[in-house]
Amino acid sequence: MKIAAYVHDNQSHLGIVIGDKIVPVPSALVTGDMSALIANWPALRPSLEQCANKAIGALPLKEVHLQAPVQRPGKILAIGLNYADHIAESGLPTPEQQVWFTKYANTVHAPFDPVQIPVASDKVDYEVELVAVIGKGGRHISREDAPNHVFGYCVGNDVSVRDWQLATPQWMIGKSFDTHGPFGPWITTADEVGDPHRLAITCTVNGDIRQSSNTRHLVFNVWDQIAHLSKAMTLEPGDIIYTGTPAGVGWAMTPQQILKAGDVVRCEIEDLGAIENSFVNEQR
Repeated sequence: MKIAAYVHDNQSHLGIVIGDKIVPVPSALVTGDMSALIANWPALRPSLEQCANKAIGALPLKEVHLQAPVQRPGKILAIGLNYADHIAESGLPTPEQQVWFTKYANTVHAPFDPVQIPVASDKVDYEVELVAVIGKGGRHISREDAPNHVFGYCVGNDVSVRDWQLATPQWMIGKSFDTHGPFGPWITTADEVGDPHRLAITCTVNGDIRQSSNTRHLVFNVWDQIAHLSKAMTLEPGDIIYTGTPAGVGWAMTPQQILKAGDVVRCEIEDLGAIENSFVNEQR
């Protein structure tokens, strides 16, 4: 099932995506946002499947404004240096331990809305990533049990302000500028995806391919990541995990290819869809 958050007639809704249409989820069925749906997924799933089958009130996708699937995640966690080719282009050794940083909720952004090039820096870069959405929460989750804790997957762009990111050993600020976490276009539930470690992943800038790989090349796969994180913290429904980016980032190119106003970045993952954002100068 593909579940989206959207706006129609100035009202926010949840919906089930079927082809080029979206079926509204009745507000009486889900009280709250996507995190509430995720938390109650086992009980809600049969009713949502009925909604999808009946397709009452279905709208053309082109007539709605898709939002980030989870508007205010409790946690946005992101792993760095997690594809061998990206590690190589960064000129760094393969990490023996997982390298984690955070993005904050101010980065959450719709899958097709413009992304800001901030006043503070023009050193803006793209990073296509598989995004995992936590379903069943927990602490001390085993690697073997980790698949049971994923609700679904999205396409994400870990937009990065490179000079701010690299100014200190802590990457958080450089990864947390406003609008710098677009993801979506919806959540594809884990049962529909199956093994997430077999998906083609690409990023284009103005139609030119910059990143092209497959999630099978993750150094630490999704199950490793969940097991590791849950040793330190309780993962909760709706938490977001950016799982790493492959080679081809603009900062590592010669000459460097930073994003400029007017550029259009498209991030796509097999079976999950695509997000596409134009980049615009921040207005003060």
